[in-house]
Amino acid sequence: QVQLVESGGGLVQPGGSLRLSCAASESIVSLNAMGWYRQAPGKERELVARIISGGYTTYADPVKGRFTISRRDNAKNTVYLQMNSLKPEDMAVYYCYGQVGLVRYWGQGIQVIVSS
Repeated sequence: QVQLVESGGGLVQPGGSLRLSCAASESIVSLNAMGWYRQAPGKERELVARIISGGYTTYADPVKGRFTISRRDNAKNTVYLQMNSLKPEDMAVYYCYGQVGLVRYWGQGIQVIVSS
């Protein structure tokens, strides 16, 4: 069982930045992928960004150029989501996930509020 703990959410003004962190109980090396989804009220959960074991990254179109996913290599169990130029439409609960084989494990979610 992989456990994931998110941190770094909160309230930010439009145009501001936040960095989300996700610490996994398993090494990223043993995980096929880690990443972030988000879910806004009344909407389905959607992929934001992911990083796979080879270090390759994928981003959803709405966040390309503004968000960056990275991993903490020395610990190999933490991923970050740097979010810049935040927009009101980025407001959502962000969920970290880690994948082992075909099984995904989820964090509890962390709120990101973008408001002036």
